[in-house]
Order: sequence, then C-alpha cells, then structure tokens
Amino acid sequence: MAIPDYQSIMLPLIEMAADGGEYSLREAIENLAQYFSLSDEERQAMLPSGRQATFDNRVGWARTYLKKANLLQTTRRGYFQITAKGKSTLAERPIEINVKYLERFPEFLEFKNFKREPSNSENLPIQIQDKTPEENLETIVQGLNQDLASELLDNIKICSPSFFEALVIDVLVKMGYGGTRQDAGKIVRVIAS
Repeated sequence: MAIPDYQSIMLPLIEMAADGGEYSLREAIENLAQYFSLSDEERQAMLPSGRQATFDNRVGWARTYLKKANLLQTTRRGYFQITAKGKSTLAERPIEINVKYLERFPEFLEFKNFKREPSNSENLPIQIQDKTPEENLETIVQGLNQDLASELLDNIKICSPSFFEALVIDVLVKMGYGGTRQDAGKIVRVIAS
C-alpha cells in the first residue's frame, strides 16, 4: 500500500479519537500506521528534506486541519482529543473527511482564509491537493533548484574551454581543495603541460 495522503488520514484519525480519550501524536501515528498496514519501509520514508518521516508529517497535518475545524482539540502539549463537534460529525457517518468537507465549518474557513486570499482549489492538480503544505513547498523548491541547475549547465556549455577550466578551479578552491586560487592554477598548468 502507498503512504496515504493527509486527507485520507483525517477520518481514521478522528474515528480513533471517538472514544473521547486523550491521545498523543506519537500514539496516533503508531495506531494509524497499523490501520493502514504500512510496511517498515513506508514508515521510514522521509520527506525530500530528510527531516521527518512522510507518514508522521501527514498525520500531523491531518490533526492540524481537524483542530482548525474544531473537531479535535489540544488538551496539553502534544496531546489531543475529540470535541463535541467532532462527535456530532462522526454521528453523521461521513464517508470521508477531507479539506472540502472541512470547509463547511466556519472555524476552518477562517483558518484557511486567514493565510491567503480564497483560492479555487478545484483547479489545483490532484497531486498538489493531496500533499501537505510542507511537501508542496519542498516540491516547489526542488523544481526551482532543478531549473536553476539546468540553466547554469546550459550557460556553462556555451562558454569557452578556458572559462570552464577557471570555473572548475574556482569550485575546487571554494570546496577547500588546492589551497588558494593561485596554487590551484599552478597545478592545472603543470598537469596541462
């Protein structure tokens, strides 16, 4: 099974809290990993930044969105429980809870509209809607880095061989190889002879 997106986690997360008990985020992550039958490999998959496990991040965002809709509440640092509104929502037996479903709650709309102007999320590609904001940001940064690298390579390819030699020397010196720029230049001239 693939790692579920954060919207797919929302309903199982609130159902887990339906008993009214207090849960830590760590408990929720462990329970939901079992619920979704995630493998060890899927559990260990990291965000592109390498700073957090993808599944852990998605559970965190699902919890945040449910809290912003006032379906869950923070009881103390790192802990949450279902609210009366969360219980009444579950009593309606929703088939799924996602961002579109949460938009029926004024608290969620206030949260959503506070950050930015209202957007027409229906026009967003599905891949963007299913990712957490952090995943979207990292995807955008990676795309920008790839575009920059491609543009740099294109510009370097049209330059003269002597420019390329000087560039390689500058990169090596900046990386701490070859001592100073003058020393590195001497070594290149000796090798070239």
